[in-house]
Amino acid sequence: MKSATGLTGSGSRDWIVQRISAVVLAVYSVVMLGFFLTHGNVGFAEWSGFMNSLPMRLFSLVAIIALAGHAWVGMWTVFTDYITTSKLGAKASGLRLVLQALMIIAIFVYLFWGIMIFWGNGFAAPVV
Repeated sequence: MKSATGLTGSGSRDWIVQRISAVVLAVYSVVMLGFFLTHGNVGFAEWSGFMNSLPMRLFSLVAIIALAGHAWVGMWTVFTDYITTSKLGAKASGLRLVLQALMIIAIFVYLFWGIMIFWGNGFAAPVV
């Protein structure tokens, strides 16, 4: 299988993207868990203040981009490993193309949606 539709066009670079993005997502998860463990009963104001701080907004942006890269490399690997002509016959290439197109659409939707939440007006209190 050619790596033409992989994220970086190189298996080694895709592997590195996968590992770096996993570390970013793990650290983000630890930071979020740490926040909840150190702040007992979190109210909206406290949560909003934490998530709207510039460091958390930047870290969330990095995490969303890492998640998009991680998801693409992972799903591309699954599709190219398991949706093959030896397993599914001649229809495998078409099915893999459709699945990859759907994954691209889903990843971009979630990527832009996440960016809108953190950099738009997603956490702001409604104006009354």
